[in-house]
Amino acid sequence: MAGSSDLGDLPRVIPVFPLTGVLLLPRGHLPLNIFEPRYLDMVRDAMASERIIGMIQPRGSLRGKRPALYDVGCAGRISAFEETEDGRYLITLTGVSRFRILSELTTVTAYRQVEVDYAPFSQDRTDSATLAEPLRAELLARLEVYLDDHGLRADWNAVRNAVDEMLVNAIAMLCPFDAVEKQALLEAPTIAERAQALITLMRFEDHGDPDTTMRH
Repeated sequence: MAGSSDLGDLPRVIPVFPLTGVLLLPRGHLPLNIFEPRYLDMVRDAMASERIIGMIQPRGSLRGKRPALYDVGCAGRISAFEETEDGRYLITLTGVSRFRILSELTTVTAYRQVEVDYAPFSQDRTDSATLAEPLRAELLARLEVYLDDHGLRADWNAVRNAVDEMLVNAIAMLCPFDAVEKQALLEAPTIAERAQALITLMRFEDHGDPDTTMRH
């Protein structure tokens, strides 16, 4: 992974894939099933260039052709690619860096493209951060209650052996929080702040809808 000052390999203009409730975080892995024609074009174009796609949430419904977007998203590099017999693309994005949108371009492509600034999130390119042991213990305890309350299981050997950043980001990406909550997790400045936000959200969910389930 490049150092925090090495942002030159990231394109300043990137395609974006707006999806509500879908979160990508630095060094996280997001599998995607691509079938809509404009996004098939987007993946083909990305594969022919820097392999970078920006994941971002729309503000509100996706029913309109060009819904407003949140200001902050996360750029991912296509790290796995497979074409199915029926013409779909199965890809995996590996998170590289969050970004802030500076402007949206007027383009001839059916997919949207934006100019972005990675500088506010230069720490995303540094080595994985760690949690204080009491915070990690609290997060694991809250996760165990959350999964039990929702009738879910986990590979606890893998969970307990996961490095702090992988643990925090996997929980943030997989838990079915709403769009505003997902955005708050994305924008959390540090891993510790994201972990604390997760604890708060899971505590709230423990008293919420018992039919909520983990989304994969």
